[in-house]
Amino acid sequence: MLPDFRVRQRDYLLEISRAITQELNLESLLARILRIATEMLAGQAGLIALKEEKGGWEISASQGLSTAFLRYLETLLAGVPDQKDPALFELSEINRIVQELTRAASFGMLTGVGLPLIVRQQVIGVIFIFRNYAGVFSSNDTALLQSFADQAGIAVQNARLYTQIRREKQRMDALLDSAADGMLIIAADHTIERCNPAFARMVGSATESIRNRSHESVIRWVQVKDGLTLEKAESGGWPLTPNATLYVEGDLERPGNLPLPVGITYAPLINPEGTLVNIVATVRDITRFREAEELKSTFISVISHELKTPVALIKGYVSTLRREDASWDRAVVRDSLTVIEEETDRLTELIENLLDASRLQAGALSISLSDVALHGLAERIAEKFRTQSSQHTILVDFPADFPVIVGDEGRLTQVLSNLLSNAIKYSTGGGEIRISGQSLPDQVVVCVSDQGPGISPEDIPHVFDRFYRSSEASKKTKGAGLGLYLARAVIEAHGGRIWVDPRPGGGTRICFSLPKDAKRKE
Repeated sequence: MLPDFRVRQRDYLLEISRAITQELNLESLLARILRIATEMLAGQAGLIALKEEKGGWEISASQGLSTAFLRYLETLLAGVPDQKDPALFELSEINRIVQELTRAASFGMLTGVGLPLIVRQQVIGVIFIFRNYAGVFSSNDTALLQSFADQAGIAVQNARLYTQIRREKQRMDALLDSAADGMLIIAADHTIERCNPAFARMVGSATESIRNRSHESVIRWVQVKDGLTLEKAESGGWPLTPNATLYVEGDLERPGNLPLPVGITYAPLINPEGTLVNIVATVRDITRFREAEELKSTFISVISHELKTPVALIKGYVSTLRREDASWDRAVVRDSLTVIEEETDRLTELIENLLDASRLQAGALSISLSDVALHGLAERIAEKFRTQSSQHTILVDFPADFPVIVGDEGRLTQVLSNLLSNAIKYSTGGGEIRISGQSLPDQVVVCVSDQGPGISPEDIPHVFDRFYRSSEASKKTKGAGLGLYLARAVIEAHGGRIWVDPRPGGGTRICFSLPKDAKRKE
């Protein structure tokens, strides 16, 4: 019998040795360890309690014990003092609690023993085995269980480390996948090991098609505007230190799409031996930054030009009128003052438009609602502009039953004045300008049309953009490109919309719609 018993013990130890390398799922591993230990010592029940990372004990596996017993035992174990040093660690308190509770629950029929799971001089848990026949555990049982517990401790520690690594990987995957910027993890030989969805969307490819490709085949520059490419930087010795980040900015080539303005930051990962392991690339879409820079340049160019012209005219006429060596008749003085007044009005209008554009950008464009009779408003504005142009015939065409709507009369006056002013400005050959209205069941539509050269198809999508002016219009007429931008803002604030209605026969027709019961759009 003795040789067979020793053979079974050896088999049990071999099985736990295999568990160390085969089983990495902590829950499955604990159940396997407990089953082997219970069979090895001919026990009827058992449990494994593990120390938690934040302190305290938790029963992580059990066999042959009731839920009520385990719940009560776990409450008692919560009060056991934490002692990490194996030399000082004694299970007297835990053994006392467990065995007293076991005897009470089993009416003295169960006995048990507990030994610590120790790894690298640290106690990570305790294993208990119970059996229901008389006699205590022999020294051989205890030695065998301790040998078993030592190996089990290693297996548990391995499973815990695996679980921790898996959680860290899941956390890293979640961070990469949720990042708004594109992310690439690149090997030292420039093979792309990881690509997040944001980068895949930027270049218009699937993440699977990017992985395992070379960095150079994916990051292809149409032009570099700032910094050095990764290849050129490495040829110069980059990275010289572990924290030596690299930044390059330019236009990225995208198959089947327009180039994408991006800024890429490369950060090296270097091991303690000084060897480059990975390069982490963060790719940011800088289209909006580029547009902001272009808008800033356009703003400075347009505004400086639009300010310079009236200021120069005002200064010129004032300087002329102030000359003490000349005497001007009343007609010359009147004409000069008229020019000064017109240019001052132009400056005032430009300043007001700039202020409105700033308010709009800050979300503070004010709308004050009241009843508005658009037909009468259009007649008043048309009469005002008729005195400013003898080349144009300005007509107002509204049906007799055109309804009164709810809107901001001042802002709608600004819209109609702007559309009428543009119609006069861009139809330099004269002709008819018509303000027409149409009443629909839920909304009204107002259009301003002229007989000028019209708007080219490529300019139509942009005419309502801030500071936008076509190259042809900027050569022939004055303006800052803010009128239609503000008109759209006012109409949309009323809950309506504005658009260019293409006219095949020539001329420009711009229409806007307003709900009959317009309310301020929040």
